[in-house]
Amino acid sequence: MSYPGYPPTGYPPFPGYPPAGQESSFPAPGQYPYPSGFPPMGGNAYPPAPSGSYPGAGGYPAPGGYSAAGGYPVTPHPGGAPAYPGGQGFGAPPGGAGFSGYPQPPAQSYGGGPAQVPVPGGFPGGQVPSQYPGGQAPYPSQPAMMTQGTQGTIRPASNFDAIRDAEILRKAMKGFGTDEQAIVDVVSSRSNDQRQQIKAAFKTMYGKDLIKDLKSELSGNMEELILALFMPSTYYDAWSLRKAMQGAGTQERVLIEILCTRTNQEIRDIVRCYQSEFGRDLEKDIKSDTSGHFERLLVSMCQGNRDESQSVNHQMAQDDAQRLYQAGEGKLGTDESCFNMILATRSFPQLKATMEAYSRMANRDLLSSVSREFSGYVESGLKTILQCALNRPAFFAERLYCSMKGTGTDDSTLVRIVVTRSEIDLVQIKQMFTQMYQKTLSTMIASDTSGDYRKLLLAIVGQ
Repeated sequence: MSYPGYPPTGYPPFPGYPPAGQESSFPAPGQYPYPSGFPPMGGNAYPPAPSGSYPGAGGYPAPGGYSAAGGYPVTPHPGGAPAYPGGQGFGAPPGGAGFSGYPQPPAQSYGGGPAQVPVPGGFPGGQVPSQYPGGQAPYPSQPAMMTQGTQGTIRPASNFDAIRDAEILRKAMKGFGTDEQAIVDVVSSRSNDQRQQIKAAFKTMYGKDLIKDLKSELSGNMEELILALFMPSTYYDAWSLRKAMQGAGTQERVLIEILCTRTNQEIRDIVRCYQSEFGRDLEKDIKSDTSGHFERLLVSMCQGNRDESQSVNHQMAQDDAQRLYQAGEGKLGTDESCFNMILATRSFPQLKATMEAYSRMANRDLLSSVSREFSGYVESGLKTILQCALNRPAFFAERLYCSMKGTGTDDSTLVRIVVTRSEIDLVQIKQMFTQMYQKTLSTMIASDTSGDYRKLLLAIVGQ
């Protein structure tokens, strides 16, 4: 496909997320009993291709917040898909501070105006070549209109009443038939944190599990979408990773989508949740399901140790660009460890500056060099990191497009990205989708889906 020109004469800063007022989207620790049985296996298992959940962003418990005694059960669920959370708990939101989205200075709170990152100029004289050597299509840069913060399409409902919402859902499922529209109206207009409170209120009021009731009334893609919306965000990421590595074969693109795009705190929370929920070590599972340079990249990612400083060191950018060139284009063969080290440790603003320095020095963008020097899943992983450094919404817009183009729909990827970005940056993803594909995301979803599943997706995405 043809992307807008890259690189521009300077990349605009990409502010952090979550948006203000949405920092609390995770349940308190020690409240996660889960019944089994999500999703229905068959055509709706998690995807062969994918990645965000991306997570809802918000105040997940600080490190050490999971206790084996009162937190997640440590016994792994034998066989089948990982169990879906649906017990009484995780209804009470914690009061902790939200964790970081895009890197910001330690003292700066998220959700305000964008941090101004000084960036170097583009090509000498400010000219951007219309086509890079090698014919690699450049990746879109972040447009100026999208630098004033990111926002989701779902925000916490004002005048929220969990008891009233629980009554509405109970009435929608009572008697013959199901009032799917009532379910759509409630679920699509509540934040993840509010949905956890509805679950807790439902069990308190009726002595029944809301998720089990919903599962008995719904099926197929609609069931998968509803249950994904009711999963706590970190659990959803951990669940998706577990599902991607279960059984025969591995869904590598799911691993890339999640591990290569999350923040340090998100990754650390996912690692802890994965251990406490499924009784397994995420790094060990990665090592057993992948190999070679791809394995090393994912192991690096699951450490959650990327530099998240917002400042840019331009001399380091020049030095890193030179090292990357000498490790790839400038030698016979490729020094993969050099690429891994720089792309796994540098902050995203620093990587932006490095990409610009590389383009000026090599007269070729770094993305095209990675395509020339690597192949397979390690290429996809490295390019995902660079694409997110350039323009995170554009990365997810491309993933959404790929999930729906051609014959058939990769519904699990569609569901995962819509749900996980709905409170973070889905507004910007929609803007980039229109810019990149000359059609709106809602138009493509409407043509690729049907029924209540379509209604709920469109209610989340908006027009």
